[in-house]
Amino acid sequence: MFTKIDKRDRAALFRDRIGQAMRDQKVSQSALARGAGVDRSTVSQILKGNGARLPNAQVVAQCAAVLGVSADWLLGLSERPEQASDLVAASLTMPEAPRALVDESIFGWHQEAAGYKIRHVPAGLPDMLKLPDMLRWEYEPSLGRTTDQAIGASRDRLEWMAGSRSDYEIALPRHEIESFARGEGYYSEVPEPLRRAQIGHLIALHEQLYPKMRVFLFDARRLFSAPVTIFGPLLAVVYLGRNYLAFRDSERVQGITDHFDRLIREASASDRDWPDVLKGLLAEM
Repeated sequence: MFTKIDKRDRAALFRDRIGQAMRDQKVSQSALARGAGVDRSTVSQILKGNGARLPNAQVVAQCAAVLGVSADWLLGLSERPEQASDLVAASLTMPEAPRALVDESIFGWHQEAAGYKIRHVPAGLPDMLKLPDMLRWEYEPSLGRTTDQAIGASRDRLEWMAGSRSDYEIALPRHEIESFARGEGYYSEVPEPLRRAQIGHLIALHEQLYPKMRVFLFDARRLFSAPVTIFGPLLAVVYLGRNYLAFRDSERVQGITDHFDRLIREASASDRDWPDVLKGLLAEM
């Protein structure tokens, strides 16, 4: 919310901040004058004046560019000295995403968010809930010898979740678990005994971890979601395939959190229904 500041106070704040930026960047009055394209006397007047007058917008912008800060910060319109491009770079990153969770980035994000609720929409069935044989079926074609790393990493994630102070909410499209149980589409080559064992494993994990881990099913015909993980209020990560799109600014993290919460509110099967859905699918096989 914008706070109105008396013009004398704003001029004083401008002088303080431009002086602070010059000290931080070790920029002399002469260097600032040359970089901004103004006389040295203009810079001296800016720093030593005590009136309510501010330089024109062009001079403010040029000084800000030389000092590597935002003009809004110099004028007291923002509490963040970084320039807009630096703020975007800090709040949005695109780290590489491996085929399976074998990198340390996502594990580090889980550790960073310890104590916060972690919300997750997986790209398929969640890796950390899969049996080793299921992971081997899924990842050996692309990972080869490193498949064992994916299996170990998934086990580590599950152990971390079980022992951490974080609650986990997982929102899964209903058709994903139904297609898996029936051996359809992507899962058409998964042997039935493995599918049965995997569903039994999911039931056992629910009994072991509920309510720390809660799984909800949503109807993808009504609601769509890209794969995403939200690490409390700190970070929201969208999975693109080769990369993650990681947001750290509070507005986007909250926006993605609101999207996830809608999936939960409108779920076709709640966390309490999850084991019954699994048992029903098992009975149909």
